[in-house]
Amino acid sequence: MIKSVKGQFILSIIVAIGFVANSFFYIDFTRFLFSQKMFYFVMIFSVFNAGLLTQKYFQTKKK
Repeated sequence: MIKSVKGQFILSIIVAIGFVANSFFYIDFTRFLFSQKMFYFVMIFSVFNAGLLTQKYFQTKKK
């Protein structure tokens, strides 16, 4: 597990970018299956988590 805030921040940004890129390159939008809905839920959660870690990272840099 990554203990530093900077490491968590970088990892979450990479994962969020990966999910967004994967969804736009590999998902067929003409049919929307349950697995694709779950993938979008995980993608949105990942981007939200990246935003929270960004806020946490900037708060620790101010101190």
